[in-house]
Amino acid sequence: MAVSIPGRRRRPRRGAWVTLAILLAGCDVTPAWSAPVRAQEALSDQDFAALVERISEQDGYFDTDNLISNETSYLNVMDALDRLQIVGGAYVGVGPDQNFSYIARLRPEIAFITDVRRDNLLHHLLLKALIERSPTRVDFLAALHGREAPEDAAAWRSRPIEEIVDYVDQRPLEPSVASTLTEDIRTDVISYGVPLSDDDLAAIERFHQTFIRAGLDLRFTSYGRAPQWYYPTYREITLETDFDGDPASYLSTPEAYEVVRDLHLANKIIPVVGDMSGPDALREIGDVMREMEVELSAFYTSNVEFYLWRGRTFERWAANLGSLPAIDDAVIIRSYFPNAGGAHPSAVQGYYSTQTLHSVRSMLDGDFRSYWDLVTRDVLDLRPAVRR
Repeated sequence: MAVSIPGRRRRPRRGAWVTLAILLAGCDVTPAWSAPVRAQEALSDQDFAALVERISEQDGYFDTDNLISNETSYLNVMDALDRLQIVGGAYVGVGPDQNFSYIARLRPEIAFITDVRRDNLLHHLLLKALIERSPTRVDFLAALHGREAPEDAAAWRSRPIEEIVDYVDQRPLEPSVASTLTEDIRTDVISYGVPLSDDDLAAIERFHQTFIRAGLDLRFTSYGRAPQWYYPTYREITLETDFDGDPASYLSTPEAYEVVRDLHLANKIIPVVGDMSGPDALREIGDVMREMEVELSAFYTSNVEFYLWRGRTFERWAANLGSLPAIDDAVIIRSYFPNAGGAHPSAVQGYYSTQTLHSVRSMLDGDFRSYWDLVTRDVLDLRPAVRR
């Protein structure tokens, strides 16, 4: 079932001072989730904040900033997703905004972005605020990188993504524009009602400043490890194509962007803190799905299972996955890197990472002997590994 969201644009917000005053007073401001809400309905700010709090578990550490993906292959599954005709349902994914490209293609009724790092939740609150205040792709990319959008931004709605990227690349950084954006984003993020500390707000501002300083040259960063040659820039991630050589990110067309924006405006992309093998987050997501009467259609795991296997918590992840209500054809979108065990049989020439599709049912029925067995068994056919 395709997502159906009312044609809503900017919603009235509580004044930022209300949330700040409550936080400064040290009161218990944990919001309450007022179930049931159908997945087809927009959520209030209060319900959004309550879901973030209800689902989130204790945060953990990972040695990357993860502000952008390091998976240049992330769009190689798009044609296969189209062939499978999986549309609607609930989407779950990890990491930053590569999730939005899968969401734009799958058009879920609700999406949950879970990550062991609290920073990922904070990053998604930044992205939510930027996308909500940006009617077009050029508005968003300009705001993300602290540039002023063109005066006729609406006329840019259907421009090719290459032209939009060129505009942002050529636009000089204007400190006054970036400063105003920073204050506006702070106000928007506070207004969502998610309890945030001063450190949280400082982190959100730091993430935005990182995008502003680096522009479209921003790359994935690892702590304690040297940058790798295959880390793409944000420009490359945005302009990446599918197997047919067609731009396929959520910023490639106005229609794809508007799927993501409408979901954000309806508070239907829920960022939470959660370990895939953790005790609470995925179980709570399953409970929320049942309350909303919606089932899992796709789970993007990136290469997290490599670390779960190495940390001997893979079985807990499998049990968590099995607890989620899912459609018969639900899929797992995985990323594989050859440093985990050599070249993948489905590797595509020109890409360091490999993106694969697997059936959730096959995953739950499998008795895997190793991580290699997991990522190479029952791989769904993508397309012949040929690019124009």
